[in-house]
Amino acid sequence: MGAASAASWGTGGGSEVPQGSVREYDVESRTGTIASDDGETLWPIDPIAMEQGMFRFFRTGQRVTFDLVLENGVQRVRNLRIGLA
Repeated sequence: MGAASAASWGTGGGSEVPQGSVREYDVESRTGTIASDDGETLWPIDPIAMEQGMFRFFRTGQRVTFDLVLENGVQRVRNLRIGLA
C-alpha cells in the first residue's frame, strides 16, 4: 500500500487525535464504520486497519481513537486504539 505516498494528520489541525464510536462492523469482511461524536463524520474501517491494529473485532458503540492517513489520495483509518469515554 504505497507507504511512500502516505501522510498523517488529525481532524482539527494541530495534534488532535480523531476519535469516535464504532457504528457498524462486519466480522467476516472485517469492514465497518466509525462515527464521530456528533455523528456527522463517518470513517470507513477496512481490513488493513484491522490487521494493523490491536483489535480482532468490534462491538457497536465501542470507543476508538485512530490516525487518518492519506494513501494514494484516499483518507484511511489506521492505528486503531482503545478510545477514552
